[in-house]
Amino acid sequence: MIWLKLALSLILFGFIALLIWRRAPFRINRRFPPLGRFITVNGSRVHYHQTGTGPDLILLHGASGNLREWEFGLRAALAGSYRVTAFDRPGQGYSDVISGNAHLGTNAAHLRAAAEALGIKDFILLGHSYGGSVALAWALQSAPRGLMLISSPSLPWPGKLDPWYRMNEIPFVSNILVRLAAVSVPMYYIEIAVRHVFAPASVPPDYLRRMGLALTLRPKSIRANVAQVNALLGDIHRQMANYPNLTLPIALVHGDRDAIVPAAIHSIPLAALLPQANLTLIPDAGHMPHHSHMDLVIAILARLCNPS
Repeated sequence: MIWLKLALSLILFGFIALLIWRRAPFRINRRFPPLGRFITVNGSRVHYHQTGTGPDLILLHGASGNLREWEFGLRAALAGSYRVTAFDRPGQGYSDVISGNAHLGTNAAHLRAAAEALGIKDFILLGHSYGGSVALAWALQSAPRGLMLISSPSLPWPGKLDPWYRMNEIPFVSNILVRLAAVSVPMYYIEIAVRHVFAPASVPPDYLRRMGLALTLRPKSIRANVAQVNALLGDIHRQMANYPNLTLPIALVHGDRDAIVPAAIHSIPLAALLPQANLTLIPDAGHMPHHSHMDLVIAILARLCNPS
């Protein structure tokens, strides 16, 4: 009996060790290396990828993401018309965690400093989902030439975040949960979550591999994402009072079937609040219209850049 228990213990230990080894950050980094370059801002590295020629366009990805979100879709289609700069937001992808990493304003100020260091001055700023919330904070600090928000949280919402985020608000619980998630979240769970994000559209072929979503399973990225999402509602409450100060051209793009960031709570009332905002509500589209309706998104961006 003791030998059987020992054998089972060894098998369990080996399985756990294999999970940890397969999910080790160095292995994930090797599979999905940085695509761009690094610039140092206040002692912290920011990862960015810049390509194309033309007017400057800055892209900010959403929660649980990185700049690969743009690399095989919208960015490639835009590179012939714009100089496109995609950033990894602080704590995500290959950008360092910074002091105040959880907050929209700190994210915006840090990336704004990176853009200035790169010599980007007159530009259109485009953000998707959480990246759109950061873009709003950026525009409130220093307005770009134009602002495009895709499926972005912009106003307070009712209810609570799901239990994963609420439990991670407790520091000692969060330490345990982050470690467990980093080694044990199965890929099929991620696939289900991604299908939900894209619904009712289909997930593009090979999206999971090409976008490097395994990068989000590194402990650093999990912690940063949890902190940012947990702080989001409070940050929006604080910044929304300043929305009437925005005078720049704004394009809002939202799917009418977005179950992640409902248009009725965010883009529709924001468009009513800001007279210069032009809302495009896409029928039968979900949270990822820059994939499912890419040509339309590109056309809306062109109108924002050339309003005449």
